Amino acid sequence: MFQLVLLGLAGVSLAVPVPQQAASKQTVPIVSQDQDINFDGTYHYSFEGGDGTRASQEGQLKQTPDGAGEISQGSFSYVGDDGKNYGLTYVADENGFQPSGEHLPQPPEIPPAIAKALAFLATKPPSKDDQ
Repeated sequence: MFQLVLLGLAGVSLAVPVPQQAASKQTVPIVSQDQDINFDGTYHYSFEGGDGTRASQEGQLKQTPDGAGEISQGSFSYVGDDGKNYGLTYVADENGFQPSGEHLPQPPEIPPAIAKALAFLATKPPSKDDQ
């Protein structure tokens, strides 16, 4: 009887699948890293991964009429699943996050009639309702 139970446990343990590590969870080494944080609020950091991923950013404090804030600018790049290199540069300030990259969609051009109307409205003096 004991041998039958032991044989049954051995069969069950062999039937349990062993989890395999996914290829996407591989460890990527950091090839280079630099960071500098100063007391005046300025900073800079950058790093590069062994898979070609790169990022850098710098920033500083800025005084605006609405109060203190921070402005940052930087870039990052990586190799996508399709093998293409993707890069993005950006500025983040009082006007918000402003990315720029070749792979980002672009808005269509403003039709000439609307551009002409906007130019006319820009030259119009303000009315009492605008104030």
